Amino acid sequence: MSRFLVLISFLCVFAAGVIGQEADSLLPYQKYRNRLVLYSDFGWSTAPMSISYPFPNGMKNVKFRNNFNPVLGFGFSYKWMSLRFGITLPNSVRSKNKFGKTKYYDLGFDFSFKNMYFDVDWHLYQGYALKNADRWNDTINPDEPNLIREDINAASFSINAWQFFKNDFKMAAFRGKTASYHRDVRTFYLKYTTNYHGISSTQPILPGELQDTTESKTSSNLIAAFDVGVVPGYAYVRRWRIFQFGIMGGLGLVLQSKIYTFDGTTRSFLGLAPRVDFKIIGGINKPKYFIMFVSDFDNKSIAFNDFSYKQTYYNLRLVGGIRLNVSKKKEAREAAEKKAKEDRK
Repeated sequence: MSRFLVLISFLCVFAAGVIGQEADSLLPYQKYRNRLVLYSDFGWSTAPMSISYPFPNGMKNVKFRNNFNPVLGFGFSYKWMSLRFGITLPNSVRSKNKFGKTKYYDLGFDFSFKNMYFDVDWHLYQGYALKNADRWNDTINPDEPNLIREDINAASFSINAWQFFKNDFKMAAFRGKTASYHRDVRTFYLKYTTNYHGISSTQPILPGELQDTTESKTSSNLIAAFDVGVVPGYAYVRRWRIFQFGIMGGLGLVLQSKIYTFDGTTRSFLGLAPRVDFKIIGGINKPKYFIMFVSDFDNKSIAFNDFSYKQTYYNLRLVGGIRLNVSKKKEAREAAEKKAKEDRK
């Protein structure tokens, strides 16, 4: 715990120093608000999790894995308008015989205001497989060693706001679709976060072979938490020729109200939990087109002494698009029409 507090103090001291920096006279980014941005993306979202405990049979953790399908997306952006829609492709990435079928929903929106960036995300995953269940269940076929549990659900709802201490850092330019950087930029930031997250099932989440009769947590059918906090971090964008690479990373603590439910009984606790903020975006970015690899990680955790649940919601995508200078074409067309009218006179 002391290590987290030392790190937070260290980052906050440096963040305070960054606030007083003067803005450069020349903006390091270029906006494309007057261009029509057309793009497509391909990737997937997933949410693996694990439960750790000194189980009676000597195991230390149980891994839960969901199945997922690739998603093909299409979108456009022009001035203040922006729209994207995605198509889930039919074939799942993992074998349905080994991992079953997962129903999942990912919704969210984001926007920027001055030196602040806001996003709201909601995730719901229904159906998981417990990996290598043949370690505790002798009746499972070693060729299909996972225990499929379609009754297990994982949910997350979060509201986040990033405050950047340098006005030159813009999330739109960091993402690289409607704006891009033409030189390096770095800044400290604070992430204000509010979250609800957890897992649940109609029966105990862990199978009977892994339940400890002396610990009610091992027979719980709900593990959830609500937390709030501030995560200090650092963002850096590197520009080299036609390539742009950006990374954001932060580490902090959140105040967490956590519960678990077993046999109709709910127990609640209050404590601190670590929170990690991590994003990586990089690729080719030119005024007329871009091809970027995008990754986003959202780490969740709930701990009750030696019993802990950890989950990471993340998505990986390849995004490519073009920027059409429609304003110049419109101006040229209007000028041509005006000249034609004058010639007719």
